[in-house]
Amino acid sequence: MSFDLTAEQNILRQSVREFAEKEIRPVARELDAKEEFSYELTRKMGEMGLFGIFVSPEYGGSGLDYVSYIIAVEEIARVDGSQAATVAAGNSLGIGPIYYFGSEEQKKRWLPKLCTGEMLAGFGLTEPLAGSDAGSSRTKAVLDGNEWVINGSKIFITNAATDITGVIVVQAVTGKKSDGRNELSCFLVPADAPGLTRKAMHGKMMWRSSNTAELYFDDVRLPKDAILGKKGDGFRQMLSTLDGGRLSIGAMGLGGAQGAFDLALRYAQERRQFGQPIFDFQAIQFKLADMAMEIEAARNLLYKACWLKDNGRPFGKYAAMAKLYCSEVMGRVVDAAVQIHGGYGLMQDYDVERFYRDQKLLTIGEGTSEIQRLVIARHLKD
Repeated sequence: MSFDLTAEQNILRQSVREFAEKEIRPVARELDAKEEFSYELTRKMGEMGLFGIFVSPEYGGSGLDYVSYIIAVEEIARVDGSQAATVAAGNSLGIGPIYYFGSEEQKKRWLPKLCTGEMLAGFGLTEPLAGSDAGSSRTKAVLDGNEWVINGSKIFITNAATDITGVIVVQAVTGKKSDGRNELSCFLVPADAPGLTRKAMHGKMMWRSSNTAELYFDDVRLPKDAILGKKGDGFRQMLSTLDGGRLSIGAMGLGGAQGAFDLALRYAQERRQFGQPIFDFQAIQFKLADMAMEIEAARNLLYKACWLKDNGRPFGKYAAMAKLYCSEVMGRVVDAAVQIHGGYGLMQDYDVERFYRDQKLLTIGEGTSEIQRLVIARHLKD
């Protein structure tokens, strides 16, 4: 059993780390303060091939494995959660459903520009009254002749209201199943579709330079072939998409924990109290030791889940475990990192404050920690 990364994966890690340090770190704090989505950084991340990493080259992707994709997200998150969110949502939630479930025509239409970062895609799942209970969606799609007509709304949709958003994968109710539950289907809605209103959300505590949107559908008409896969496949597509997305949220937790640890370790060696660096105090050493141990455990769990996916084996249980554990590890690590920084850790002049805020989303988005535990428990009977 080997835990070594391939030469290609190590090169990718190094190149993404250098990019994040050189291009993202100098502007991350300012972008966060302004709540400003960076088109420049998105363009550069696209040029690096960070969108469509796992997509076949025939559609414009890099054709790498999922471990490589997760490493890239991890390294971006080590510096800034907002830019990591742009990459993670752009890949797992935007590109993923089209790549895995789209027709050949849909793939050729959307994937090439999505894989270069010229265009972004969002995944319209959450609604004001349907979060963890996604089956309670109220957005409806009705077939009218040769067109689907969509009405409803979505909320908290990443990458959905930028100037380069090209398409949004939207889940809608298309009827009732025999047991009375909603039948769900997914549709590819062009961002410029008449009747679609996209509104950027502001005043966020976290991921302030990531784009988050509210969507409103007022008689949005789509051709019959805008459906993703078959009518009624939406729930299965959603579950599969979230399994992959949980791995990227896990990567954000892992990367964020590593970034906060690095900041704390550096600060502990620089900050002096009672005539010596605070790193020399056992209380600080024990905090750092626990942080390092949990980060290592999180990395091994996440990489195992990705390895299972890459090898075509069931990975849903491990995706939920990795998402849950990595996000909660980041919570414990950033809390300790702020404690090590003392009063300075509460100031926006220090990056650890931003990491502390960004972490909270990870225990809520892509399924709350409570939902992850429910998913894991259901798998225990398998």
